[in-house]
Amino acid sequence: MKKINLAITGCLGRMGQQIIKSAKLDKSFKLVAITENKKTIKKINGLNINSNTEQTFKKSNLIIDFTIPRCTFQVLKIASKLKKRVVIGTTGFNKKEEDLIKKYSKRIPILKAGNMSLGINLLMYLTEIASSSLGKNFLSKVYEVHHKHKKDYPSGTAMMLGEGIALGKNKDFYKLIGKKYLNKKNFPYGKKINFNSIRKGEVIGEHEVKFSSKKEIITLNHEAFDRALYSEGALLAAKWLMNKKSGLYSMRDLMNFK
Repeated sequence: MKKINLAITGCLGRMGQQIIKSAKLDKSFKLVAITENKKTIKKINGLNINSNTEQTFKKSNLIIDFTIPRCTFQVLKIASKLKKRVVIGTTGFNKKEEDLIKKYSKRIPILKAGNMSLGINLLMYLTEIASSSLGKNFLSKVYEVHHKHKKDYPSGTAMMLGEGIALGKNKDFYKLIGKKYLNKKNFPYGKKINFNSIRKGEVIGEHEVKFSSKKEIITLNHEAFDRALYSEGALLAAKWLMNKKSGLYSMRDLMNFK
C-alpha cells in the first residue's frame, strides 16, 4: 500500500506534537513536512520546521491543520493552488470565515471538524436527535471544561454541540447562540443556547449538553482522557479524505450518519 505523504502545521503546538507521535506509529503515513509560524532552528524526526509555503507542501498529498484561523487560511490558499487535501481541526472561525472555507472546498477536498473524536461526533448526532425529539418545551445549554492554556471559548466542540441542537430544531445556529460565560459555577438555560466554559489545570476535554423542561432534565456528556484520541481521529479522517472529490466534509460523513 502506498503511503500518504503527510504535512502537519502548528507542529510545536499540543495537537501538532500529538499528531506527529500518532503518525509515526501509523504505517499508512510518511511525514514529509512540518510547519510553525514561530522562527526556530529545531528539527523534529529529522525534518526542518518550515513556514507555510508552496515549496514546503509540494511533496505532500494531504495537510493536517490544527492552528489558528489566520494560519488555516494561509494553508488553504496554498493547498488550493497545489490541489492538496486538507484536514482542519482548527477552531474559532466566525461565520464569514466558515463561508470562505466552503468556497475553498469547491476546489479541493476538505474535512473540517471542531473535534476529531469519534465519541464527540456521536454525541453531536445524539444531541441533534434529542433536540428534534424533545421539542419546544425543552430549553438547552452547553457546558465544557478544558486546560488552562486554551484561549478560545466556547470550545469548537461546544459550538459543534450547539450546532447539533440547532439542527435538531431546524434553525440557523448563529441565530440561536445565546450568552457565552467563562468560569461560572452555574449558568442559566435560555430560549437561545447558553454556553459556559471552564479553564483549569490540564483537563483534556469535558463536554455536556443539558435539556430541561423544568419537570425533568436530560444530560448527554463526553469526557476525554487521552489526547491521542484526537490525533488518531485526524489520521482516520486523512485516510478517508484521500478517496474523496472536492467538497466540504465532516466526521459525520466519515461515520456515515444519516
